[in-house]
Amino acid sequence: MHRPMHQNIGFQLSRVPRLWRAVIDRRLAPLGLTQTRWITLYHLWRLGDGQPQCDLARAIGVEAPSLVRTLDQLAEQGLIERRGCDQDRRTKRIFLTPEATPLLEQIDAVVSQARGEMLAGLDDAEVEQLASLLSRIEENGLAIQAREDVE
Repeated sequence: MHRPMHQNIGFQLSRVPRLWRAVIDRRLAPLGLTQTRWITLYHLWRLGDGQPQCDLARAIGVEAPSLVRTLDQLAEQGLIERRGCDQDRRTKRIFLTPEATPLLEQIDAVVSQARGEMLAGLDDAEVEQLASLLSRIEENGLAIQAREDVE
């Protein structure tokens, strides 16, 4: 039985990020970075120093308690430090250490190269359109979640 292409889009939407991360993971493995560590460092670098732990968890898409172990490991490696928040002593803000910079530059180079390879054959307008479409799908999903959380 032939099914319309759009019926498989959910599977494609789940496969592509896994494939994307697998390519990057393989290339970052020689640096001794697990997926959770490089993703955490990369998000912190992109978001900027001083992110509250809960905001960083939200940006990555994990629960705050799940992030704690990764942050502990990164702190042990000397790549981040936690500092208390002046306004709220319960909140911890996360800062990159100077030791993290060369590693982040390597991560960024790997991610940029992989992005270029994964998007090969797409021109700038197509990439922009893809990003716009994915944003709309994400917004729809967030709206569904919010609606169903209320029910």
